[in-house]
Amino acid sequence: MTKRTKFYDIHVEAGAKMVPFAGYDMPVVYTSIGEEHLGVRNAVGLFDVSHMGQFIVRGKEAYDLVQKVSSNDASKLSPGKAQYSCLPNDKGGVVDDLIVYRLFDDQCSDGEQAYMLVVNASNIEKDWKWISKANTFDTELIDISDKTSLLALQGPKALKIMKTLTQVNVDDIPFYNFKKGTVAGIENVLISATGYTGEGGVELYFDESRSDQMWEALSKAGESEGLVLAGLGARDTLRLEKAYCLYGHELDDVTSPIAAGLGWIVKTKKVDDFYSKSIFASEREEGTPRKLVGIIMDDRRIPRQGYELCDMSENVIGTITSGTMSPSLDVPIGLGYIDTAHKSVGSSILLKIRKKYYPAKIVKLPFV
Repeated sequence: MTKRTKFYDIHVEAGAKMVPFAGYDMPVVYTSIGEEHLGVRNAVGLFDVSHMGQFIVRGKEAYDLVQKVSSNDASKLSPGKAQYSCLPNDKGGVVDDLIVYRLFDDQCSDGEQAYMLVVNASNIEKDWKWISKANTFDTELIDISDKTSLLALQGPKALKIMKTLTQVNVDDIPFYNFKKGTVAGIENVLISATGYTGEGGVELYFDESRSDQMWEALSKAGESEGLVLAGLGARDTLRLEKAYCLYGHELDDVTSPIAAGLGWIVKTKKVDDFYSKSIFASEREEGTPRKLVGIIMDDRRIPRQGYELCDMSENVIGTITSGTMSPSLDVPIGLGYIDTAHKSVGSSILLKIRKKYYPAKIVKLPFV
């Protein structure tokens, strides 16, 4: 049986098409993906992303656990800072990608630290088991996923709306930083300058009991700014235009973050050991047999996950992981893994759809 976020009835009343996603009934689209996508790019959009998972890591050795399970370097995190990272497995693949938040010390007892790990909805149970298994430290792991609502307000007008709802100086929150404060009369809201659209804005974490109040306040404040309700469809096209990886597409248990172009979140020189550190260090030195690239089609056919990429002699050299018709560019775009020898930007390749071949070109990322 699928779960529902606290906003389910609001989505239905707003005319959203609901679909099962990661164990939840989620809105995929309200009006059209293109309209919602461009609404976010040009003005502002509101996303319900409460299906995401949140774990608190708290204790005297919380830092040690975070360093052991994450590829990035948590020593760079001071309270109020966040960090994109991944959970490597022990075979050079990825359990999940995530954001690590270093929480403020006033939430801890003496000598303790606290972090929040935000993980993908489809991997909550898997991630919990993986991190729990690694927890041989004096630290506590707490799953607050079912108690937390998460809304993303994204777009160039997002901060203008936020300023009408909070006294927190949202202009003073750098990218991948956060503050805590009162928003729309709701206390203890974590206001994070993060998102998955490539646009400015915030993600708001708060107690699920205040969900209706927060949604109503954001919706009302956004009316004059052209706020659109945006579903998972637009979330996917927005992230794809920016070439952001999606777990289950560009990342999985057998795919290296180095091959995915995420070497910048794999800190093999950090002092603390972490899973697959030696494998990633070798890949950084020797390279990987395949690399993630972006393609643009020469016609209107959309590259879909699983379609094969071929050289001009029709030899298979790669596979598409994600594709869509770009609402911003009005051309079909895709991400895919290709043999490293063929990864050069500007190269002409072929997309195989059933038994036919269609011309495409490797382009520099991101697409927009």
